Amino acid sequence: MKLNLNNPADRKQAFRDVYWGDHGILRTHFRNKHDLGGQMYRENQPNPKRIAIWAEEGIKTVINLRGESPKGFYLLEREACEAHGMILINFRMFSRDTHTVAKLRAAKELFETIEYPAVMHCKSGADRTGIMGVLYKHFKMGETIEQAIEQLSLKYMHVKQGKTGMLDFFFENYIAYNAKSPIDFMDWVETVYDPADVKSRFMSGRVGSFVTDTVLNRE
Repeated sequence: MKLNLNNPADRKQAFRDVYWGDHGILRTHFRNKHDLGGQMYRENQPNPKRIAIWAEEGIKTVINLRGESPKGFYLLEREACEAHGMILINFRMFSRDTHTVAKLRAAKELFETIEYPAVMHCKSGADRTGIMGVLYKHFKMGETIEQAIEQLSLKYMHVKQGKTGMLDFFFENYIAYNAKSPIDFMDWVETVYDPADVKSRFMSGRVGSFVTDTVLNRE
């Protein structure tokens, strides 16, 4: 059902979606907020009140890593950003899949062209925000991938022991390659990286771990 925020009933439904359907009630007092430096911040999904606070703090750009959606959490976010004169950029990322070369190239361009100060967010501020945190730290702040991968850690509520570990595995592939044959990260992305291969090897490793640790009960 397409919600119309000008309709009182639909507006109520949108807020119900934010706080209950999207688990926003759990984020009321926990923002998972972190300063990445260079006037970039990372958080979890904001509600309209949080966006108003961002505006008061001088935030110019909001990067939504969940992409556009017909659901209330997105519609209210878009409305709030418009009301406060903030730029909303929908830049969809994935927490359980590899990303294309074009998407990684676009992320680099994004950080080079947006207006700062800026905030980027996904739902929990852990996984999609984590991979973008690594890329921001590398592309914009000049950290090595080996340093920047810290953005994918338990400190930010990222857990690598599940399917979201594919994000870590992607960067670990570069780090391993770079240790043997030094290469710039984007050069590796453009000339070596194969998304399908990385995904396949990650998934086969997960199956192997399950068989070894669970089925065979090996230590």
